[in-house]
Amino acid sequence: MILVTGATGNVGSEVVRILTAAGEEVRPFSRSTGGDLNDPKSVAAQLDGVSAVFLLPGYENFAETLAEIRSAGAERVVMLSSSSVPGGDLNNAVARYMIESEVTVRESGLPWTFLRPAAFMSNTLRWLPQLKAGDVVRDAFPSVRVASTDPYDIAAVASLALTGPEYEGHAFALSGPESLLPGDRLRILGEVLGRELTFTGLTDDEARKEMEAAMPQQYVDAFFSFYVDGTLDESPVRDTVKNLTGREPRSFRQWAEDHADAFAR
Repeated sequence: MILVTGATGNVGSEVVRILTAAGEEVRPFSRSTGGDLNDPKSVAAQLDGVSAVFLLPGYENFAETLAEIRSAGAERVVMLSSSSVPGGDLNNAVARYMIESEVTVRESGLPWTFLRPAAFMSNTLRWLPQLKAGDVVRDAFPSVRVASTDPYDIAAVASLALTGPEYEGHAFALSGPESLLPGDRLRILGEVLGRELTFTGLTDDEARKEMEAAMPQQYVDAFFSFYVDGTLDESPVRDTVKNLTGREPRSFRQWAEDHADAFAR
């Protein structure tokens, strides 16, 4: 039995789908199933017969949750982490909780695998309100290239690591097959949707103002550190997905075609 936390999320839902299709027994865990990753006892209640756990990072009482997983006899954990971890910047709020989560897992005594993807292709869904209102998208960091990753590919690697010991003790950097600007992604999306879409980059001041209205200051500062100060480079195209799965990583065009219905007016 494999416990999949965040089972309704972009990656977790794909992990459930891939493992189920492969004939594995899966126990989905999410708020919709009554689960609470901040509560170790909530996790412990779902661990009977579980051999492996797909974990999300950064939750409260994380060490206690891992202790429950180990006590229940699970053989391994696979945790979704971040490409920001290797930079080691504990002053960056996003990097810090990812780094601390990895350290906690390492210290738990459980065999582990970490997945460190570049930004998700599914982040494009945040453009939905603008695209439902018209054909212009305004967004931050217009000159930043990212080799964004399809959550399906992250889940495919996670599924391999969950079902065998071969990848224990490895931290895998994952990316998609191409490094694109935000305007490139919008152009491709427009081609898929049959719409002529226009991208307008926000100035840093405009971006900061919009982001401060939507998230805590420490996270705004973290993203500006990544993408304005340049402390995080997610532009490299990596061969990890191909090496592990035997196929090329999925392109942004493939992701857009699979999710075109979400953007329908």
